[in-house]
Amino acid sequence: MERKLIFFDLEGPLSPQDNAYEVMRTHLGAEGAKIFERISKYDDIISLEGREGYEPGDTLALLVPFLLAHGITAEDIRKVSEQAGLVSGSRFLCDKLRERGWKIYIISTSYEQHALNIGKKLGIPAENVVCTKLNLDERRKEMSEKVFALVHKYEREILEMPLTEEGSLKRLCERLDALFFEELPAAGFEVFETKVVGGERKASALREIAEREGVALEDVIAVGDSITDFKMLDAVRRSGGLAVVFNGNEYAVPYASVGLASTDIRFLLILCDAFAAGGKKEALDVASAWEERGDAFRREPESIPERFIPNELLAFIKTPFFFHNIERADERKKEEIVSIHKDFRVRVRKSAGLLG
Repeated sequence: MERKLIFFDLEGPLSPQDNAYEVMRTHLGAEGAKIFERISKYDDIISLEGREGYEPGDTLALLVPFLLAHGITAEDIRKVSEQAGLVSGSRFLCDKLRERGWKIYIISTSYEQHALNIGKKLGIPAENVVCTKLNLDERRKEMSEKVFALVHKYEREILEMPLTEEGSLKRLCERLDALFFEELPAAGFEVFETKVVGGERKASALREIAEREGVALEDVIAVGDSITDFKMLDAVRRSGGLAVVFNGNEYAVPYASVGLASTDIRFLLILCDAFAAGGKKEALDVASAWEERGDAFRREPESIPERFIPNELLAFIKTPFFFHNIERADERKKEEIVSIHKDFRVRVRKSAGLLG
């Protein structure tokens, strides 16, 4: 493999924080968290119904009028991002990948104020970060008194709607449809002027970068965890590359080649080394070996064949991590994998792990 490319989603695999959620919670308290959760649930529902022109992750476009209505600025988003941690092992992993000649890209739905900050912490240059551009100063010019009034009116409504009842979810979708697709555009605020890098836009960005780098998709690795990543994972998997889901949810796991569940992403290096040595088949074989013999490997780490673990990881062998060959898993097995991943997802991402 002459050129080695790896593409990471950011929130989940590299940083546990959902920054937009934290921005809303930090500036608006419990009500901000509830607003975000309801818009996120709406995003999940209309993404899965396949609404034309809508992509998973467009939550971050829907959120913009709420940010503006409450006077939240780009600097506020940056300040919240500065408090964000990194997933354990992510800096180690990126350093080792660079040493091995991998070129690392981030493709993220995150606003640029967050994505570029995390990329910088990991030594990933800004030109290798594809994310959602957000100029709140420009968008603020569209915020007439009528737009402010609409946002606050609907905000009060959706805060009163529970997320656990089917009838309430239907009503939530009806009201947010009216806000985002009818009333705000009629008042002069174009919600989808903010182009969020999610869903098919992630897959397209990956394809464009790979083509520019002169690398076939069968020679790349993509890493994701959520509904915004499944199209990117599926594109890589179908093309013969390695699609990895890290602590994924039910929207992402079925579209991956292999799963890694852990509180520490450094173990991804096992798959990266295997993929570099023998492509997707070797990576899946190594994942299967860990799936079947992981307990024995941990009991006697000195007996692990060199093919199955780089020396740099032997010191961390007691940290729980689980590989699954998803391509050979039946539906029952996939449900079990989702359950394991969700457990680690909440351990790593806390309340953000419950979002789609």
